[in-house]
Amino acid sequence: MHPAPAIAALWQIWVVSWLAAAFWADPVQKRAGFQAEFRYRALWMVGVVLLFVPAHGYVGRLRLWMPNLTEAWICVALIAIGLVFSWWARLHLGRLWSGTITAKADHHVVDTGPYGLVRHPIYTGLLLAVFATMAAKGTVWGVAGAALLTIGAVIKARLEEQFLRGELGTAYDDYARRVAMLVPFAPA
Repeated sequence: MHPAPAIAALWQIWVVSWLAAAFWADPVQKRAGFQAEFRYRALWMVGVVLLFVPAHGYVGRLRLWMPNLTEAWICVALIAIGLVFSWWARLHLGRLWSGTITAKADHHVVDTGPYGLVRHPIYTGLLLAVFATMAAKGTVWGVAGAALLTIGAVIKARLEEQFLRGELGTAYDDYARRVAMLVPFAPA
């Protein structure tokens, strides 16, 4: 069996379940606004399109490498691990989760579970899945898509941190000093 259908299925299951779970969140009290979010959203849209451009039929310079079957299945496992990690973070955050940069009623710092490993574990898990998808594809388009998605995630994480510092003050500053942003066990 070829791993490409498994990769597509993992991402499709994640997208459908993530969108369905969006209804399970507390009402928004304050939002950063569309203008602040436009840049990372644009990067993500282009990155997703580039990452998921079909890889078959590419020759020459568009294909940078061709993983063997074992390597491709390792990528499938890493995609699954990344998506499961993002779901763990989403469930741990509970009703405080939002797809946009927001504050909810009784918003507070969550620093347990995956949030004790990194400040943005949803992005950490998704980036692992994105890089594994890129590695499984081995195309210029995949590399470009992964780069744009990474830049977008860092931009959004920084915007969230700026917003949360304004909302939560020193509690968020203390958390940021203790826990790394995206890479577990990296210096904060």
